[in-house]
Amino acid sequence: PPPHVKFLLATTDPQKLPVTVLSRCLQFNLKRLPVTQIADHMKHILQKEGISFEAGGTRLVAQAADGSMRDGLSLLDQLIAFGGGSVTESAARAMLGTISRDHVVKLAELLVASDASELMKYAQSLDQWAPDYAQVLDELAALLARVAIKQTVRDYEGDELYAPELLTSLAKGFTAEDVQLYYQTAIIGRRDIALAPVPRVGFEMAVLRMLGGGGILLDPPRVRVGLAQDA
Repeated sequence: PPPHVKFLLATTDPQKLPVTVLSRCLQFNLKRLPVTQIADHMKHILQKEGISFEAGGTRLVAQAADGSMRDGLSLLDQLIAFGGGSVTESAARAMLGTISRDHVVKLAELLVASDASELMKYAQSLDQWAPDYAQVLDELAALLARVAIKQTVRDYEGDELYAPELLTSLAKGFTAEDVQLYYQTAIIGRRDIALAPVPRVGFEMAVLRMLGGGGILLDPPRVRVGLAQDA
């Protein structure tokens, strides 16, 4: 080919390429893009195109893109068509099958109240929306992470997803230790949910562990050592 021609080869499995090809290539390892970067680029495009949007809608699409701008833009096109020419959070949740953030906030508020009965009733009521329970735990963990930051950095204002007033209220309601415990339980429950008999049961057990002292269940060796020392 003429000198000005360059070949760009893309693969997710470079080890399957012949060594004779790899040895003649300049390799670039592309990383997944962060959610914030994808969302910001979507906002830029929507503003240029004069399409109305809600920050919560673009954020959901950016999360669903899983680090791929191409996939994100494809989902964004689908959402614009699905939403009748606009990008709203409610339309994004309907298209992607995710539940409202209000439900995640309610779960957090019931954790603050330490009301196990109401918490379980509310957790079970989510089943009517047939949610992705792993994603519910993801969103709960993300909210708890913001609360932990608010407890440590007093002037933290959060982001477009959660109002500063909400973060302030939850930061006062939780102890710092509980936030860390609930966060750890949520992400471990997220990891283990595929092993549960059904996802709903895995979600409910994760929520129960939060109020039941999940730290003991998650770290049994330390408990055994403590008993041995006492003996």
